[in-house]
Amino acid sequence: MPTSTLFRPTASLDALKNRAALYRFLRAFFDDLGFIEVSTPTLSRDVVVDRFVEAIPVKLDKCWRERDEFYATRFSSRELAKERETVFYLQTSPEFAMKRLVAAGMNAIYQLAPAYRRGDRGQLHNVEFTMLEWYRQGDDYEAGRAFLAKLVETVAKRFFTELNFPRAEWSKKVVQRSFGDVFFDFVELDPHNCSIGEFREYADSRAIPYPDSYVNSNDPASKDDWIDLLFSEKVQPTLGWDAATILFDYPASQSQLAKLGSRIDLKTGTTQKVSRRFELFIKGIEIANGYDELLDPSVLRGRMTETSEKRRRDGSPELPKESRLLAAMEDGLPECAGCALGVDRFLCALLDAKSIDDVLTFPTELA
Repeated sequence: MPTSTLFRPTASLDALKNRAALYRFLRAFFDDLGFIEVSTPTLSRDVVVDRFVEAIPVKLDKCWRERDEFYATRFSSRELAKERETVFYLQTSPEFAMKRLVAAGMNAIYQLAPAYRRGDRGQLHNVEFTMLEWYRQGDDYEAGRAFLAKLVETVAKRFFTELNFPRAEWSKKVVQRSFGDVFFDFVELDPHNCSIGEFREYADSRAIPYPDSYVNSNDPASKDDWIDLLFSEKVQPTLGWDAATILFDYPASQSQLAKLGSRIDLKTGTTQKVSRRFELFIKGIEIANGYDELLDPSVLRGRMTETSEKRRRDGSPELPKESRLLAAMEDGLPECAGCALGVDRFLCALLDAKSIDDVLTFPTELA
């Protein structure tokens, strides 16, 4: 007999059966709408450049013949590029590769894929996790949000109907609200127009803790840092309890790979620049993140350069400054909307699980 039970999964066998059912229902949803399931590389030279997301580099023994000199353009100097000629990355998201497929002519695609983020481990984080991502040509900002809402409503209904344990909160339609309006409801500050001083004064008055580096350093916290702090403390924990909630129209400085747009502030009548980005929250947990996809490669280059500089100041490893996605965008990326959904977190919300370990076979410590 084994002397240890550490060979066993952390999820119950029922949870693993429910996970398999969720996969079936997700695939059926996309298949019924004519999407094509695709598979893109887990190992790639490309990687999403994000200030706070750390990819896992993998150095390979060279076993291929170069088709071009792409490796020579990837980093800030040719010497560094040559040093990292054989470095690939476990993908933090299949985003770049899937957009290349859209640029190559695929119309509506989805993928269920493993994704990896170095150092991400906690109650709702595992270094390896499962991501559902999709793109469809012709979808605009509103269509992208409506599609996400339809997916959640349809899949949840089938999940609870076929597995026969309905929950009342899942019978309600997904709610959509602007980021600014929800932020103002709970913080009473306008995230688009208020100053860093006003955010700091609010945090101090409510005894909301923040790192000393936010104010006592050569690189103090940015406006986005303060918005993220107050959002995580005062807003996010309240979202998606009565019904799943989509927030949209994020601050323009948080655009990432989304287009910029504008909205009229109903309180002041002024026009505000916003990021055409949306996120789904259920029971205080961020579940999905979507964009009205950026199409201009010059804008993406600028954002990657800006993010790379922030990473340099943070002391984070340099990530490639060029990608094959940029080449695809230069060739022409069609109008489209895309979204990425954390499958493990979605299952946690469906099962009312408190930890991601409750829906995984073997989390990082037991892998």
